[in-house]
Amino acid sequence: MNEWLGPAWAVTPAVAHVMAATAVTVDAVLRKRHVSAVIGWIGLAWLAPGIGSILYLMFGINRVQRSAVALGLQEVWRRDARHLSADHTTAVVAPDVLQRDPALGGLDRLCARVTGKALLAGNHIEALEDGDVAYPAMLAAIDQATRSVTLASYIFDNDAAGQAFAQSLQRAHERGVEVRVLIDGLGLRYSRPDMLGVLRRAGVPAAAFLPTYNPFRSRYANLRNHRKIMVVDGATGFTGGMNIRHGHWRSRQPTHPVRCLHFAVQGPVVADLQRTFAVDWAFASGEQLYGEPWFGPSALCGPVLARGIPDGPDADIDNMPQVILGALAVARSRVRIVTPYFLPDDTLIAALKVAALRGVAVDIVMPQRSNVRVMDWATRPQLVELIDSGCRVHLSAAPFDHTKLFLVDEGWSLIGSTNWDARSLRLNFEYNLECYDDDLVRRLDLLVAARLQGARELAAAELRSLPLAARLRNGLARLMSPYL
Repeated sequence: MNEWLGPAWAVTPAVAHVMAATAVTVDAVLRKRHVSAVIGWIGLAWLAPGIGSILYLMFGINRVQRSAVALGLQEVWRRDARHLSADHTTAVVAPDVLQRDPALGGLDRLCARVTGKALLAGNHIEALEDGDVAYPAMLAAIDQATRSVTLASYIFDNDAAGQAFAQSLQRAHERGVEVRVLIDGLGLRYSRPDMLGVLRRAGVPAAAFLPTYNPFRSRYANLRNHRKIMVVDGATGFTGGMNIRHGHWRSRQPTHPVRCLHFAVQGPVVADLQRTFAVDWAFASGEQLYGEPWFGPSALCGPVLARGIPDGPDADIDNMPQVILGALAVARSRVRIVTPYFLPDDTLIAALKVAALRGVAVDIVMPQRSNVRVMDWATRPQLVELIDSGCRVHLSAAPFDHTKLFLVDEGWSLIGSTNWDARSLRLNFEYNLECYDDDLVRRLDLLVAARLQGARELAAAELRSLPLAARLRNGLARLMSPYL
């Protein structure tokens, strides 16, 4: 008996490793869409016995399947339609509206096919700089709410800004307004005690999206809800890149100030913001929101043609990469990108290079130093080829700029929560609005111009002259780019 016990114990770990690595190989080959991800996970599983398979189990499997059909929300939207006014129905843009500009008309058709949504006319969109402008506007909207408030945020800190929102939401709840608050399960762990408990103790219905109890509180955990959406009375919306945290309220002298941009939205497209919130809320809480008081008539109130573009590792996967590629393909004169994190994949890098090589002025604005140091290191190697192709890269000085903007020519803009990195474009749940309006682009271009004035242009020679140790560090950091 003892003769066989020793060899059995010796063989068992090897057998377990082979079985686990084989399972990872089969699952990755069948489920992963990107060849690089398949190769990376298979290599990790076989070359790092035990650990590689455990990491795949933790981070490599997409467990989120939350299509509208699965949640029963198709019927919800049919019920909503009975509550919407005729004005909303007539706000759908006819296919020939953009025929005056064949390039933008083609982009409209692409986005309609990608999202399955029509472009909506009659919207008003206003840029709100920093928490100094955005927070008072949002708090005032909550205080004036009479029917409903829905709020989704990746981060909702328990600090001065978060407490101001919590108190406003509590007051709305106490006067009979229907309030729902959704916080990402990882984002709510940025402060203690977390705001989920604070809101619930105040009687405000709140839920966590994919709650996590990871003791390491890793900011790189997968499948996070990165959306920022607030809708008041089904008529006034707010979306963009701003979380709820004290750092954005720059006039109050936070320890770590952060620049950012948010948007106030009115018009028919607000219903799309609400639908996106409702899908996420149903997934997190099991409650379906439809009809009154969540939806209602939307009057035509502005010149902007807009369409909501949700993106995430489920039925909406790859929406944003396709939209970005389409916009770069139709650009004729200029492209302006402002992003806090810039680490796109090879396909987007190639599209930016091609745009610049055919004469499009491509300007990319990113922080000199972000709040994620390894991201800065990983970003540097790819910038040389972009600059060599004619793209201009501008590094903005402190404070850290969290703004997300994408402008093409004089008539198209993309606003919302998406960063130009793999995490936003492949792993997170994001929400953006594509907007067709010359005046809006002019106003947003002034914001980009202001950032350019305070930035310095990066030269390829500077990157090539980095010490060997720094270039090696940056190259190794880039290997982590699929998960940064």
